[in-house]
Amino acid sequence: MESSIIHIVAMGLLTAAKLAAPILIGTLVVGLMLSVLQSATQIQESTLTFLPKLAAAGLLLVVTGGWCLRVLEGFTLEIFDMVPSLLEK
Repeated sequence: MESSIIHIVAMGLLTAAKLAAPILIGTLVVGLMLSVLQSATQIQESTLTFLPKLAAAGLLLVVTGGWCLRVLEGFTLEIFDMVPSLLEK
């Protein structure tokens, strides 16, 4: 029973990392590009990076939304398939 719980938690953490990675990487790239631009132009406004990062996150959510739903569906189905084996023990 304990190994099943560890397996479920590991699957959940891996799924969460898969779902968060595209948005985190995309906003990281946008933030890095804006930081380089701010350094080159010597504009040190902290609020300047907020809107482009928000737009990039929204765009990435639209683009990768279908894939995210398929990953979540696969995770959910795998958990549902494990229920009978969890109840036996």
